[in-house]
Amino acid sequence: MQEAEKQELNPDIPLPQKQSGEKVQNDLALVEAALYAAGRPLDLNELCSILKTRSKNKARKLAKTLMQGYASRDSALEILELKDERYVLQLKADLTPFVRKLVNKPLLSAGPLKTLSYIAYRQPVSQKRVIDLRGHHAYGHVKQLKEMNLVASERSGRSYLLKTTEYFADYFGLSHDAAIMKRELKHVFEDFSKQEGSESQDG
Repeated sequence: MQEAEKQELNPDIPLPQKQSGEKVQNDLALVEAALYAAGRPLDLNELCSILKTRSKNKARKLAKTLMQGYASRDSALEILELKDERYVLQLKADLTPFVRKLVNKPLLSAGPLKTLSYIAYRQPVSQKRVIDLRGHHAYGHVKQLKEMNLVASERSGRSYLLKTTEYFADYFGLSHDAAIMKRELKHVFEDFSKQEGSESQDG
């Protein structure tokens, strides 16, 4: 894609000045590579780190230019701007159901997935209540979910309150609004549970 074509994509967002076309092209490739490799939303600080710059304005302009580039062509992928100026490269939502069966390894096995499902539906929910319902093995599930940044906890008396993270919402393509998310969850977890149907439950 030529520099002039990039300008046409979004004339309101000028490309960074005092840079050659080759430099801009390389920076755009770096942002694209970072979003692809991360497989999760990246904020401006993370993009600045990849670009080796302190200028959030530069990172923002590059991300938006790349986002416009994807939007202008008939691609299966898209770049979205999320809350707090985070950007994510992902498969378009309407195509996901058609290719999900090709994924070799699911995100979670059945046991942790059920624990995550319960936390998401009931959040904020006490860890004690989760353990009471899911059994002692759920301690391991909660630990795994926290390590994967899908669940966060905060102290509440003698126990902890558990809730899903923004990364959880972004990964599953859900709303950050808890009320809307809970309405969306039923279909999401049904799909993932079907993928796990041929595997034995781990708890």
